[in-house]
Amino acid sequence: MLYPSIDKLLNQIGSKYLLVNVVSRRAREMRETGHYQMLDKEYKSEKNIGKALEETANNLIKVINKSEE
Repeated sequence: MLYPSIDKLLNQIGSKYLLVNVVSRRAREMRETGHYQMLDKEYKSEKNIGKALEETANNLIKVINKSEE
């Protein structure tokens, strides 16, 4: 079983397309800046894309819908 669950992620983000965009941008940001929101030992994944998914699952990444502002 993969962690985090796609069902949990889709409940937070809303669509697969938006999830892919948010997570890929966060993974790129991690690579370029070296900034992580959790301690290294708290991550289960070794790669930035997995770490970005974990941050999303832990509600550390918020998506703001500009049409709702």
